Amino acid sequence: MESPPWHELPDEQLLERKISQLGLALAGTPLEPLIHQLYSELNAKGLTFLPPCHVGDEWFVPVGIPAIFVPFFLVHERLRQLERSMMLEVEGDNPEWFMRLIRHEAAHAYAFAYQLPRRRKWQRVFGKTSSDTTPEFYRPRPYSHSFVVHLDDWYAQSHPDEDFAETFAVWLTPGLDWRKRYAGWKALQKLEYMDELMRSIAGQPPPYQPGYREKDFNCLNLKLKTYYARKRKANEDTYPDFYDRDLRQLFAGPPDAGAERKASRYLRARRRALMDAVCEATNEKRYRVNKLLARLVERCDQLDLHLTPGDASPDMPVAAYLTTLVMNYLFTGKFKRTK
Repeated sequence: MESPPWHELPDEQLLERKISQLGLALAGTPLEPLIHQLYSELNAKGLTFLPPCHVGDEWFVPVGIPAIFVPFFLVHERLRQLERSMMLEVEGDNPEWFMRLIRHEAAHAYAFAYQLPRRRKWQRVFGKTSSDTTPEFYRPRPYSHSFVVHLDDWYAQSHPDEDFAETFAVWLTPGLDWRKRYAGWKALQKLEYMDELMRSIAGQPPPYQPGYREKDFNCLNLKLKTYYARKRKANEDTYPDFYDRDLRQLFAGPPDAGAERKASRYLRARRRALMDAVCEATNEKRYRVNKLLARLVERCDQLDLHLTPGDASPDMPVAAYLTTLVMNYLFTGKFKRTK
């Protein structure tokens, strides 16, 4: 008896499969028209280089290679389901989100294809780039007018290369009047330079276009379970432990209040609603906030905390506390105890 195709397997069996053996390709999928939309947007600006796109393990452009890699889990609906199950969200899951991400990656491809960071004016506008990758942690200034706002987490502020990529993506977005949107911002000078720069290369083929060899980017030759073990580990290690004093203030009920008043029981029941509220306020990844809540549940059990008498559902203060923790971490690189 033949085994069912991989996309019909339950999660446990699918996780045992190697990604490279799933036969994934972008052609013929709902992603193909979106890639062609990117190409049309570039052509509309007079740009002739159309970055080739390949299936990868995440959104990225390899250093020195003007090609875009699209996450494998976007290629098939079954893999989107698995990604959502494992990580609670799917990056680029709708056309608008996909286009925002691929415009950003297209900028990196253009930077390599035309060697743009070598230009002195590029360096004056965006800063000197380096071989260093974008740092995992940086301290954004959310009210700064020196950078455009395109992707979440004020990503333009993380590195000169990302500042360029975000500025390019805003400049490329159809229907966006970036002169009006960024009027009075210092970032408008970057957008004006971007317009000047792209006009200077319009109609020109890229002078640098090395060949792509699949074996050089063997990022998919691993089992899905290994991929997700690494990905979840990378996300769950972000946050330190909670502060007991804060938790005791949030859940100050007497220890004899009964099992139905246990703080951990309340948090389990309200976990999804609290996660939604915190993610909406912070743009933090759902998996990270979910792990944050899991630690909170565990610690409340260890401390035997209970709801305050008369407080049946303290969603507001708990969500505010979690939001404060996440925002402090995003802006300072570490949690601060709330006063």
